[in-house]
Amino acid sequence: MNLQHRSKLGTRQIRNSASSGEVEAFLRQVAKTPVPAVGGRGRLIFAMDATASRKPTWDRAARIQAAMFNESAELGGLEIQLCYYSGVLGFECSPWYQEATALHTCMTSVSCTAGLSQIGRVLRHAEEESRRGRVNALVFVGDCVEENPDELAGLAGRLGLLGLPAFVFQEGADPGAEQSFRRIAHLSGGAYCHFDAHSPQTLRDLLSAVAVYAAGGRTALEDFGNQRGGEALRLARQIIKA
Repeated sequence: MNLQHRSKLGTRQIRNSASSGEVEAFLRQVAKTPVPAVGGRGRLIFAMDATASRKPTWDRAARIQAAMFNESAELGGLEIQLCYYSGVLGFECSPWYQEATALHTCMTSVSCTAGLSQIGRVLRHAEEESRRGRVNALVFVGDCVEENPDELAGLAGRLGLLGLPAFVFQEGADPGAEQSFRRIAHLSGGAYCHFDAHSPQTLRDLLSAVAVYAAGGRTALEDFGNQRGGEALRLARQIIKA
């Protein structure tokens, strides 16, 4: 396969935006996820596809990642580890960061390079980290799956057994990727949502919601929804009904 002309760079149809129903379904699933142990800082692995076509989304994520720290600060704070793959075999994981500036510096130093997806390595790494110490959530942002879906499903199931939910955000409308992403989310005990690259506020709110959940559990997520309104408020209402 010519890495510069991967299928994901082709003429794939992109949805205009994630529907409110999709976002509500995602946030509702977050609300149903078992509450993590609260006390001290929450720990979240933030994993992204850093292959060539992902640069615009990478840049947006670098600009909005501070929201995850800000929204969780009053809950005891958050530690975030950046995990990404790029090129043919490139796979990197950062130290655990406790403030946005360090994470932003790390993200802006990354060059997005053409390559294949390595989601399996992300899931294996998350499992290893979880066995070393409590990890409250895994967030993955990507648009393409070029690995064996059954193998990824097996890895996701192991995360589920460890109590590590994967919250998967898909950009684009690749149906094969969507099916695999949904399985990863379901088997790990997490949730899936599509988002539009042209609606950074949606991605910001979703990332913030998971960060608040990782730091403080459902009650904190409900408070966040009441304060934020919009999509986050719809989440809060789902929690109240649960």
